[in-house]
Amino acid sequence: MNVFRPLAGLLLACAALAVNAQTIIKFSHVVAADTPKGKASEFFAKRAGELTKGKVKVEVYPNSALYKDGEEMSSLQMGSVQMLAPSLAKFGPLGVKEFEAFDFPFMFDDTTELHAITQGPVGAAMLAKLEPKGIKGLAYWDNGFKSFSANAPLKSVADYKGKKFRIQSSKVLEEEIRSIGGIPQVMAFSEVYQALQTGVVDGTENPISNFWTQKMHEVQKHLTLTNHGYLGYAVIANKKFWDALPADVRGQLEQAMKEATVYANKIAQEENDLSLAGVKKSGKTTVYEPTKDERFALKKAMAPVHIKMTDRVGKETLQEFYKATGFDPTKL
Repeated sequence: MNVFRPLAGLLLACAALAVNAQTIIKFSHVVAADTPKGKASEFFAKRAGELTKGKVKVEVYPNSALYKDGEEMSSLQMGSVQMLAPSLAKFGPLGVKEFEAFDFPFMFDDTTELHAITQGPVGAAMLAKLEPKGIKGLAYWDNGFKSFSANAPLKSVADYKGKKFRIQSSKVLEEEIRSIGGIPQVMAFSEVYQALQTGVVDGTENPISNFWTQKMHEVQKHLTLTNHGYLGYAVIANKKFWDALPADVRGQLEQAMKEATVYANKIAQEENDLSLAGVKKSGKTTVYEPTKDERFALKKAMAPVHIKMTDRVGKETLQEFYKATGFDPTKL
């Protein structure tokens, strides 16, 4: 009997398993599956499987199904989840405060101004600042511009005074709410509906797609289309995991991400428009379009945020943003 035959068979079997081994990527996010981010995540998962010919399987976990949004970043850094798409405000608490420039009110008038940052060298340089934190920045995904909601009309700046507004953890957003006399309340996204329902907070700021898919229209009587701030995401990966991928697989995933980014940014406005139509049709929330003067008054009231928060974000970063957008808070 040839004793080497069983050993050879075992080695061949191991080799076959290695060839057929599938890399699993856990991709967690905090919003609903039918939001722009949720749909783009599924799009990426599909294209990743196709381009790698099944070598990679991306498992998408929406609605904080895997981890609460307050736990996701540490889970990524430890490697228990491989990909996230957190809002840009999440990086300030990590010490990369330049990202809080995206939180400044009325920074962008439209997506053209926004993409001058996110699709240009400034945005790429900011993603690179995440690497010392063990994070690989892959792309920026749009969600849209935020509007305020509450259980009372929000027309004049005075209407915001004394109301508690839920915000993400961001010193810039805290100052934004204080600038109009409101009370900022930092809270996990998954807790917002109940907080609005029970009166723990009076209102919130969200792109309309988040407002609609999280059913906030059921617990908010008024929505004012202020478009005062931007909410977007950075798609990120655990750097050690990403760098350890075979070069060909990594390249295929990068291509899948490019395609998913185009898709995400394309549908963001479409989804917000559809969501706004849904809110109006529900009849549960009164939607108000501010006049030009009312919106300017809100913009002027929030302008001091830019001055007060300059040192936190960095003058150089803000100047890069102002150069791209043409915004000048000193002239309001």
